[in-house]
Amino acid sequence: MSNNCKKCLLLEAGESVTYSEIMQYIASLDESEKADAATTEKRLNYCKSCDSLISGMCLKCGCYVEVRARLKNSECPDFSNRKW
Repeated sequence: MSNNCKKCLLLEAGESVTYSEIMQYIASLDESEKADAATTEKRLNYCKSCDSLISGMCLKCGCYVEVRARLKNSECPDFSNRKW
């Protein structure tokens, strides 16, 4: 059995320091760059069901999904099977 945390976001993975830093970064973004809360939540739910999510990071691109999902003009990085 693998010890890798799969399908979890940073906070759920126990990465509270990294999570706090990511949330500070998101808070510093201009509101015009941010997707609304409903869109962000929908995107994160897709990410949580994806096999490419490990400890809050996307294996397709290396991003923190909490950041990518919050950016208004971003897309799922899985070019062959975009979730959002």
